[in-house]
Amino acid sequence: MMKAMEQVFSTVSSKGQLVIPAQIREALGITTGTRVAIHQEGDELILRPLTQAAAKRLIKELRGMTAGGPSMTDELIADRHAEDAKAGW
Repeated sequence: MMKAMEQVFSTVSSKGQLVIPAQIREALGITTGTRVAIHQEGDELILRPLTQAAAKRLIKELRGMTAGGPSMTDELIADRHAEDAKAGW
């Protein structure tokens, strides 16, 4: 397994294809057919494999993110009551 900051190099083909080295694919669970999200941050290219393990990590990170915030359900109900009041219901 690679260390987090260890660099390996790959070359882009004439078709724009890039080979992800085997040790990185294995470490991240990337197999044939795995979709990869790609985005740019400044002059960096960020690749994020869309594996089941990655999805579980993301869900775990997002869990509780809105805790303590306003309840969207309560706001929706209040809006509906206000609309009903305007309509004379």
